[in-house]
Amino acid sequence: MFPIPPGIIRPIVKLSLDQPEIDWQGQRPNIKEPLIFLEEKGTIVAYVHLKDLPVSLVEESRITVNQLKKHARSIAELYILTETLHFPALFQTLGKELALFKDERGKITGYVLREDLLLELFKQENRETNFLRVLLASIPMGIFIIDSRGTIVNYNETGLKMIRASAAQVSNKPADMIFDAKHLNKVFLTGEPILNQIHITNDFGILVDYSPIINNGKDVEGLIIIVQDLPAVEQMAMELEAVKSINKDLNAVLSSIYDEILVVDAKGTILRHSDSLIPRFRDANLSGKLIGKNIIDLENKGLLAPSVTKAVMEKKERVSVVQETPSGKKVLAVGNPIIDDNGNIERIIIASRDITETTRLRSELREMKKLSARYKRELEQMKMREQLNKKLIYCSKKMEEVVAQVQKVAKFSSTVLIQGESGVGKEVIAQVIHQLGPRKEKPFLKINCGAIPETLLESELFGYVKGAFTGADPKGKDGYFKQADQGVLFLDEIGELPLHLQVKLLRVLQEREVTPIGSTETYPVDVQIIAATNTDLKALVAKGKFREDLFYRLNVIPIYVPPLRERLEDIPLLAFHFLRQLNKRYHTYYHLTPDALNLLEAYTWPGNIRELQNIIERLVVTADDEEIDAEVVSQVLKLNESAVNVKPVITNIMPLKEAFDAVEEQLITQAMKLYKTTTKAAKVLGISQSSVSRKYQKILEKSFVERSGE
Repeated sequence: MFPIPPGIIRPIVKLSLDQPEIDWQGQRPNIKEPLIFLEEKGTIVAYVHLKDLPVSLVEESRITVNQLKKHARSIAELYILTETLHFPALFQTLGKELALFKDERGKITGYVLREDLLLELFKQENRETNFLRVLLASIPMGIFIIDSRGTIVNYNETGLKMIRASAAQVSNKPADMIFDAKHLNKVFLTGEPILNQIHITNDFGILVDYSPIINNGKDVEGLIIIVQDLPAVEQMAMELEAVKSINKDLNAVLSSIYDEILVVDAKGTILRHSDSLIPRFRDANLSGKLIGKNIIDLENKGLLAPSVTKAVMEKKERVSVVQETPSGKKVLAVGNPIIDDNGNIERIIIASRDITETTRLRSELREMKKLSARYKRELEQMKMREQLNKKLIYCSKKMEEVVAQVQKVAKFSSTVLIQGESGVGKEVIAQVIHQLGPRKEKPFLKINCGAIPETLLESELFGYVKGAFTGADPKGKDGYFKQADQGVLFLDEIGELPLHLQVKLLRVLQEREVTPIGSTETYPVDVQIIAATNTDLKALVAKGKFREDLFYRLNVIPIYVPPLRERLEDIPLLAFHFLRQLNKRYHTYYHLTPDALNLLEAYTWPGNIRELQNIIERLVVTADDEEIDAEVVSQVLKLNESAVNVKPVITNIMPLKEAFDAVEEQLITQAMKLYKTTTKAAKVLGISQSSVSRKYQKILEKSFVERSGE
C-alpha cells in the first residue's frame, strides 16, 4: 500500500451549472488551480482544463459558463483515491491525467495530478515498499528514469531487454552512454518532450520518447525515457500503412464514382464523401467543407429536400427519393443503411445522381432509337426495292403508286384482287407480294381458273378422297388449298370460275376450311388468296355470271395494274431488260437505236408487257445486224398494216379546227408510213421529234379504241 501524501492533494474549485449567471471571470483572480470543476445539483459532473480555453477569449473575459461546458471533460472514468493506494489501482490511476480524492465521509474534496503522484513515487524510491520499481516492472514498454544529473536511477526489465543490457550495465550510469545526448540536453534545457525518435546501434533498434519530470511547473528534476522495440513499432507501422492503403483505395474508389457518395454516422454527421459533388453543394459554398456537417441540418435548410436520411433512420431500410436543388435540378438520392448486430444503424451510405443529365441521356437514347428504327426501315425498304427491281421493271409514276401499294399490302395476309389487261404482269405482282410478305418461306401456288376444264378444276382446288369418283387416284389427292397451307394461292382469271365452285370458294374464304370431294370432313387451312382478272367483275356480277358476295370477299385489297400504253416511260426500261436477257442467253450484243425506241414508245401495245417481250425476241431473231434500227422495228410492228383509218380527202364543209386536226393526222400518218422514224418524219414536217411522237401515239390510241369498239 502507498499512503497518499496530503501535500499532493489539490483543492477543488467549483462552478455551479445550476446558476450560469455567476461571473466566473470575476472569481478568476482567486483561482490558482489549473482545473475548474463543474457542479450540477450538488454533484461534480465534469472538469475544464484552463489550458484548453482560447487564450484570447480568456484575456478579454468573454468566456461564459455555456462555453466552459463545451470544453468540459467527464469525470466518469477518473479513479477515486482514498488515504491509501493499493498497487493494482496505482497503474490505473497513472493512466489518467488526474484522480479524484475522497475523504473518510465519502465526499470528493480534492484531486491529484498524475505528475504530482509520479514525482512523489520518485521521491519515495528508496523506501522499503519501492512502489516505483514494482510499477515500472508492470509496464509493457521500456522505462528509464533519469535524475537531474543525467544518471539512470531506475528502469524496468522490459527496457533492459530492448537495449540488450543488464542491470549492472545501466544502473547509476550516465544516460548519454545509451541514449542521444543531444536530445537529453534539449529536454533538460527546454522542458519540452521529444517524441518518436529512432535510435539504432549495432546491438538494438528502438523508438524513444524523452519526457521531462517538472517540479512546481518550472524546474526539470529528471526525465522519463520510454522505449519501444522497433519490430513491434514496425508491426504497428505496417498495420497503419495497411489502414492508410485501404483508406487510399477507398478514396480512389470514391473519386472515380460518377455518383455523389456521402457516408454519415447514426446521428447524420458526414464522415466522408466522394469528389463528385452535385452543384447543390457548390452553389451553397460547401464544397470541401462537408466533413463534420450534419446532413439533417443541410436537409432542413432545403439543400436536400425531401430528406432521405430521416426516412432511412425511421424505416431502417433502403429508401429512394427525388430531391430538388435550389437551382431547380432533379436529384435521385438512394440511402442504404448499415445495420450492426443489435439492429441499430451504424452508417448510412447516400448515393445521389443528377437525373437532369440522365433525363437528357434518356432523351438522346430515345432519339437514337428512333434514328436507328428509321435507318432500319430505310434498309428494309432498300432491300425491298432490290427485290422489287429483280421482278418489276418500271420508272413511271403510275407504277410507283402500284409498287407503293404492293409494299403496304405485303406486310399483311389480306385477300388481294389484282385487276388489269392481259399481259400487264398481274402474276408478277402476286409473286412480289409473296416474296415481300411474312409467308415468303411458305409455298406459292398458282392455278389458271380458265385454263383447266370445269370437271377437273374442283378436284384441283379442293382435292378428293379415295374412291371419290371413277378414275380417281386410289390414294386420294390433296388440293391446291391444302398444298398451299401457310402460304399463298394465286387464282388467275378468277372471272372464269364456274358458279358452283364460286360457292365452295366463298366457304373457304369465310370459314377457312376445305371439304375434299367425296368427304364429309373438313380440315382447316391458312392460305392467303391473291386473285387476278382481266375482266370487269362488277359487269359479270350485273349479268349474274359472278357471285356478288364472292366479289366483295375477293375485293378486300384491290390493285389495278395500268396497261403499258398508259406508262410509256416504262417501255425503254422493259425493252432494254428483255434485250439484256436475250443477249445473255445467246451471248450476243444486240442494241436498239434511239429511233427504234421512239417507234416502240409510239406503239399502242394491246398485248402489253407480254407482247413487248415477244416483239423484242422477234427483233433479235430477225435482225440482220446487232444494231436494231427503226426500219427493222417498223417491219416487225407492221406499221404499213396498222389498220389506222385514213380519212378521205376533205370534200365537205366542216369546222376549221376539225379540218385542221384531220389534215394533221393524215400528214403525220403518211410521214411515218414513208420515213418509218419519228426523227425523219419530224424533219420533213418541220416540227420537233417529241411532237411527232406524242401526236402519233394519240393517233394509234384513237385507232385502237375504234377497232376495239368494232
